[in-house]
Amino acid sequence: MLQQDDLNLIEKKGITLKILENQLDHFRKGFPFIRLLRPAIQNDGIITFGEEKKNELIRFFEELAPSLRVIKFVPASGAASRMFRHLFEFHESLKTSKGIPENYFADKDFNSAYYFFQNIHRFAFYHDLQDSLEKEGKTIEKSLAEKEFAPILDHLLSGVGLNYSALPKALLAFHNYEDGPRAAMEEHLVEAAYYTMDRNGVSKIHFTISPEHIWKFDEKIAAVREKYETRFHTRLDIHHSIQKSCTDTIAVDEDNLPIRNPNGTLLFRPAGHGALLANLNEQDADVLFIKNIDNIVPDRLKAPTIENKKLIGGYLLHIRQRIFDFLKLVESGNVTGEKIREMASFVASRNLISLSAEFEHQAEETQCRILARELNRPIRVCGMVRNEGEPGGGPFWVTGPNGKPSLQIVESSQVNMNDEGQTVIFRASTHFNPVDLVCCTIDYKGNPFNLQDFVDESTGFISMKSSGGRTLKAQELPGLWNGSMAGWITLFVEVPLITFNPVKTINDLLRDVHQ
Repeated sequence: MLQQDDLNLIEKKGITLKILENQLDHFRKGFPFIRLLRPAIQNDGIITFGEEKKNELIRFFEELAPSLRVIKFVPASGAASRMFRHLFEFHESLKTSKGIPENYFADKDFNSAYYFFQNIHRFAFYHDLQDSLEKEGKTIEKSLAEKEFAPILDHLLSGVGLNYSALPKALLAFHNYEDGPRAAMEEHLVEAAYYTMDRNGVSKIHFTISPEHIWKFDEKIAAVREKYETRFHTRLDIHHSIQKSCTDTIAVDEDNLPIRNPNGTLLFRPAGHGALLANLNEQDADVLFIKNIDNIVPDRLKAPTIENKKLIGGYLLHIRQRIFDFLKLVESGNVTGEKIREMASFVASRNLISLSAEFEHQAEETQCRILARELNRPIRVCGMVRNEGEPGGGPFWVTGPNGKPSLQIVESSQVNMNDEGQTVIFRASTHFNPVDLVCCTIDYKGNPFNLQDFVDESTGFISMKSSGGRTLKAQELPGLWNGSMAGWITLFVEVPLITFNPVKTINDLLRDVHQ
C-alpha cells in the first residue's frame, strides 16, 4: 500500500520494488540458521606455517606487492558512543543520586568509572581535555580532588568540550607519542605505509565513514598528511566513501508492516557492515587488506602486525598465482590430464573448494570444467587468532547452499543455540575472527568480479530495536565477512594474538598494548 511519496523516496534511495519486497519477505519468513559441520581447527581448515615457510611467503609478498595495486580498506563509520556506555551510566547516576553514587568506590573493576578516573592522566586525550576544562577556569586534578566528576565527563563527551561521544572512533586520540597524541585513523595511515606502498612510493588506504563526519575527517587528514608522508617517505593516497542509501533496509512493526517516521515517510535503517560490500565492490585493486578501525597498536608493537599482514598477503598471492596460471591454461586449450590431476590435488590439499566423491571418476573434460568454474571467484585469506574467551564469530566448516562443505566465518547469531548439537560445535571452536583479511577481487584476466554475485542472501539477520518509543524489527544484510563473502574461496591462517587489540570501551586504551 505504497503512496507516490513512498515510491519517490524508494527511487531516490536507489532501492527497487523487488529489493523492498525481498526485505519484507525476509521479515515474514525469517532467515534460516546456518548448519555447522565442525569447527575449523589446526590442520583441518586452519593453516599454520613453520618459520622457513613463513619467511618465504613474506619475501614473496615483498617482491610482488610493489608492482600491484594494494589498498587497505578500513570500515570506520561507526560512532564511538558505545565506548562510553559505563561513563554515561555513571554520569546519569550522579544526577539521580545527587552526589557520588554509593557503588563508585566499591566497583574498581577495569571497566569501571573508578578505574577511568584513577587513570585519566594515562589517556592520549588527557591534555586536550585539560585545555577544554581550563577554558572554564577548571582543571582535571582539581575536579578530581573535589570529586566533581560531571564537568570532566561533560567536556569529554559533549559539545561543550571534545564531543567524543559524537565522533567516530577514527578521530579519537588513541595513543601518546613524544610529538603528541595520535588518532586511530593516523595509526592506520602508518600501517598502510608499511605494506601497501608501491614502486612509486604511493601508499593507498580507503576509509568508510559517515556523511556527518566527512568534514572533520578531511580536516584531520589535511593536518597530519605531510607529517606521515615525510616520516615514511611515501605519498598517501587516501580516499573515503559513505555507506550507500541503496543498502538501507526498511523497518517494520511486530506484525511485519512498514513503520513510518513522524512526518509520514517510510522508516529505513542502515543494514550493518554487510552494506559495505557495495563500497568494497568499487575498489580498483589487485590486493585488498581489510581491518577494523579500532584494532591498532602503537609503533613499538607494530612489527608483529606488519609481519603477519605480509604473511597472509604472501599466501594470497601464492594461491592466486596457482589459480590464475591454471585458468589461463584452460582458456588456451592446452590443459592436459596431468595438469588437471595436479590442480585437483592442489585444490584438495589447500581446501580451496570441495570436490564431490564422483569427481575422480568423471571425464577429464568435465573435471576441467568443474575446476575452472569453481576456481574463478574472489579469494580471501583470513587471519585467525586463538580463542581466549572473546565474544563473536569464528572459523567453521559449514554446509553450503549447494550442500557441499565450505569454510566460513560464522557469528553466534547465525547458529541455532537451541540445538544442543550445534551449540556443542560452536563452543568447540579453537579460534576467533579478528577481522584480519586480505582479498583478491579480480579474475585471472584482471577484470573485477561483481561481488554481489557471491553473496548468500539467506544469511541476513533480524533484530529488535526501538525508535521514538516504538518497538521495531530491523534487518541487517549478510555480514561483510560472513554471508557477503560466502561464495568466495576462503582460507584461514593462524596469526598471533598480539595482532588483535581492539578498543571496545574507552578503558581498553589503558591496557598495556595501547600505552
